[in-house]
Parts: sequence; structure tokens; C-alpha cells
Amino acid sequence: MKIVINPPLTQWGEILERPIQSGTATEEKVAAMLDVLQEVGWDEVCRMSTHFDGYTPEPALVPSEEIIEAAGQLPEALKYSIALAAKNIRKFHESQERQTNLVTVSPGITCYQKWIPIERVGLYIPGGTAPLFSTVLMLAIPAQIAGCKELILCSPGDKQGKIHPAVLYAAGYCGITQVYRIGGIQAIASMAYGLGPIPKVDKLFGPGNSWVTMAKQL
Repeated sequence: MKIVINPPLTQWGEILERPIQSGTATEEKVAAMLDVLQEVGWDEVCRMSTHFDGYTPEPALVPSEEIIEAAGQLPEALKYSIALAAKNIRKFHESQERQTNLVTVSPGITCYQKWIPIERVGLYIPGGTAPLFSTVLMLAIPAQIAGCKELILCSPGDKQGKIHPAVLYAAGYCGITQVYRIGGIQAIASMAYGLGPIPKVDKLFGPGNSWVTMAKQL
């Protein structure tokens, strides 16, 4: 971290300027990485995880015992807050459910729109200094309300491959059983292509940095 104390006003513009990364350069690099991941498969996922995150995701699937244990690692106040947030999110999104309305446009001819849920969705939860357990709720609950049958969640772990207990608790609270300790571009590729033990999903959801976002777009 660079600390600047009382800089002259003439330098404020330069100091506050946000770094800009070339979109073209990022796209080319991410596309090349995705090509390798698709060609090599799970071995490349493990290599990238070791290189970028400092651990090998073996086994990749977080065991149910680890998800259950996460509850004991959180203070009751946080668990109460997660439950309250989940209740509010569910209430809001349930109000958006759409009903099938039959419209008779002429005798014997009835038209309607039919809402069909996505079969299998992939949820990406970024890592970093702050565990985004709220993102778990805001992705999983609408998917459940929509009727998605299978939810796959990927999130990077720490140097020991452990996902933050708040993220695991939120996943368990939402009934998600398939949680994988994978992050970054390799997580997006794993869900998009169905690499290793991770099933191929129909659509990806969740935030991420510019690299993850580009991977999802590609």
C-alpha cells in the first residue's frame, strides 16, 4: 500500500487516477488460458490452482462434514444475520415469480408464456480478504425460487485450500451440497466445460475480477 500525506492539489488527479488494464490484452490472455484448460483438463486446473492460489484442489469437493463444521466456527450473531438476510432475499425474489397466463386470441387458439428454470447453474463466489457469504444467498435463493434443480458452487480457498466458514455456512443454509474449492479462471472453465469432478453447468452466475469476468464472457 502506498501512503501519500498532504500532497499538493496539482497532484490529486494523478494520485486518484484508477489503473486501466487493456481489455484486448486481457481477453487474449484469458482466451489462451481457457484453450489450455479445455484441452488439458483437470491437470491444468490443479496446476493453475497451485500456481495462483497456493494449493492443489484435491479433493476438490468440500465434504459435507466440513460444511456442517462451519456452523460451529461462526458466532451466533453472524448466523442470525445470515438467516435474516436470507429471509429478506427470499421474500423479495418470491414477489418476482411469474405466473402462466392463458390468453385466448381467437376461438380455439390459446397462447401463453411458459417459464422453464435452468437445469444446472454454476455459482462463483470470489475469495479475498472479505468472505462474500452474502453473494451465496443472493445467487442461491433466486435459483431455488426459480426451480433450478442443481446448484454448483465454486470458491477459492486459503493456502490450505480451506473455504471461509461463513461461505460454507451460507451454502449449507441454502441447501447447496456441491461446493468445490476452486477459484479464478480455472473455476469458470471447470463449470463451463465440466472438468474433472465438476459437472458442466448451463449458465454461470456471480461476480469476480476482470479476469474472471472475461472468462465468463468468453
